[in-house]
Amino acid sequence: MFFGQLACEAANFSLKRLIKEERPKGQAAMGKGYGMPSSHAQFAAFWAVYLGLFLMVRHAPRATGSGSGPRPRGLLNGGAGQGEVWQAGAGAGGGHGAAATPLGGFLERFGTSLLAMSIAAAVAWSRVYLNYHTPRQVLAGWCAGVACAIGWFVVTSVARQVGLWDWALEHPSLRLFRIRDLVLTEDPAQAGWEKWETLRVQRVQRKEL
Repeated sequence: MFFGQLACEAANFSLKRLIKEERPKGQAAMGKGYGMPSSHAQFAAFWAVYLGLFLMVRHAPRATGSGSGPRPRGLLNGGAGQGEVWQAGAGAGGGHGAAATPLGGFLERFGTSLLAMSIAAAVAWSRVYLNYHTPRQVLAGWCAGVACAIGWFVVTSVARQVGLWDWALEHPSLRLFRIRDLVLTEDPAQAGWEKWETLRVQRVQRKEL
């Protein structure tokens, strides 16, 4: 997303100098430079749309079980006996499926995407309310941001499908800085939570000995 935002900024810079439309006039007018399209509306729209596409189309975290460990008495399920095993992502029947992460389920991912769109819409509205841009400039910025988000999503999808991204990750310069790509199948928040749960269970077990 970072490089996509840079490309979006370059597009906004070029469009403003190509169109050369001034900001709103009047005593209450604010801001300097050209106003078409609104950069804030464009960047917010890019962020929200790309995040939504990523969460709803590309991101699919799965349970890894890295946080599995013995379940001490009284911690889970109201005093279950010792020897039971807690497994990340296990359902009521003990089976494994999609991880029960903050972004793991459809409703969570959809809700996060909807929240991002609401924030982006609020940012766009604020540019008109504060008289930094006209409604037309904000609408143009929003459309440009959506177009950039979809375009960058397509570019990155093709790069993954043809193996270009995997090839780049094997480059010595990226490996030197330990650049990795776990975001598609692993939820960093869930991985950290599982590690914390393992340590917590171990501390409780030591106290019971």
